[in-house]
Amino acid sequence: MIKYNPKIWFSHIITIRKSDTLFILWKELVMLTVFVFGLSYIEINYFENMKKWSELIAVYSLIGFVLSLLLVFRTNTAYDRWWEGRKKWGELLNNSRSFAIKINAAIDSTEDKTFFKRMITNYAIALKEHLRDNKSFQLLDLTPEELDKIKSIDHEPNFISNLMYQKLKSIQKRGNLSEIDYMILDTNLNSFIDVLGVCERIKNTPIPYSYSNFLKKFIFIYVITIPLAFVGSFGYYSVLVSIFIFYVLVSIEILAEEIEDPFGTDDNDLPTDDLTLKIAANVKEILS
Repeated sequence: MIKYNPKIWFSHIITIRKSDTLFILWKELVMLTVFVFGLSYIEINYFENMKKWSELIAVYSLIGFVLSLLLVFRTNTAYDRWWEGRKKWGELLNNSRSFAIKINAAIDSTEDKTFFKRMITNYAIALKEHLRDNKSFQLLDLTPEELDKIKSIDHEPNFISNLMYQKLKSIQKRGNLSEIDYMILDTNLNSFIDVLGVCERIKNTPIPYSYSNFLKKFIFIYVITIPLAFVGSFGYYSVLVSIFIFYVLVSIEILAEEIEDPFGTDDNDLPTDDLTLKIAANVKEILS
């Protein structure tokens, strides 16, 4: 995720990053320029009544309004997914701190505290990598026995949460954890699983294909036919008009596609790496 000062806006305008849609779309912009220029050339040189076509501007204005409403819905839907993911990772951070504090207060054994210090951090790492479809056992702090077991497991966060539940139950059976303390800690562990479930729902349920496909086709047809309405009034300048409109509309769609799956490593994705490091530092400080 890019960190920036939102109060300083002029430097952001003149700065072009690799994530800027201009870098992503430059090939499409070149091809569209050639196509629209050719269409404009044919219209100017071979159609004498092209000025009458300028009346289509009113129609294209209406279509543009409808298209803008669709893009607003598309962007809002994608941002809702991004923001919900951010809220759930904030919840994971808070519950990791809370769980570590309660473990520190309820359990006396240094060995047990060390186990939970490892596992709370391991859970955050495993969740982050799981949402990126990566295997993470090389990043986890595991004993050789735990490492052998997790290599045969497909769902690492479930495995780690299972280890923590087994450890809590074992401590309770030894008489070192009261029933009330167990229930309190169980609430925090349940919240870990809830965060996992919501994040998986966000990742595995993109916007319906039919809607996304229709919007892309709508934008494409709208842009490549714009010269039919604008050449009569703007001549070859309609090429610039078409390119600008294409860049704006498609950029909005690309940005929405990027943030609707917010758990990757794109510039506008959630800072899950930083949040994982923060969880590790906080838990280590509490349980040391």
